[in-house]
Amino acid sequence: MTSTDITRAINDLLFTPGLDLTEAVDRHFSPDYRQRTNGVWSDRTSFVQHMTRLRSLIRSGRIEVHDELRDGPRYADRHTVTLLHHDGHTSRTEVYLFAELAPDGRFQRVEETTLLVAGHGDDENLGLVT
Repeated sequence: MTSTDITRAINDLLFTPGLDLTEAVDRHFSPDYRQRTNGVWSDRTSFVQHMTRLRSLIRSGRIEVHDELRDGPRYADRHTVTLLHHDGHTSRTEVYLFAELAPDGRFQRVEETTLLVAGHGDDENLGLVT
């Protein structure tokens, strides 16, 4: 399997509505996946629930990768995600991400920090798994 990257993962998770969420998660995230966003850890089950919530809130969006580095199983990037919400407003979040890839190339662990660049105050927590 070819290693994943954040662009393919986000596009499948959030911006390809016809793609089953379980299939998208299985494609890009290992069974033991863990994520820490702004200091809060979550497991794969919580992550899937979070993606389900985000899919219900957004109509479309795009990702722009500014910097991306790969070194064996290590992956890092800085990207901006722009979301068009169902209520018509737009939010933009900059993300600093450090990850470890599983031997099969999927994300096994992600640690990220997010910064809301534009949007409503409530959008500040869009990246947090709740």
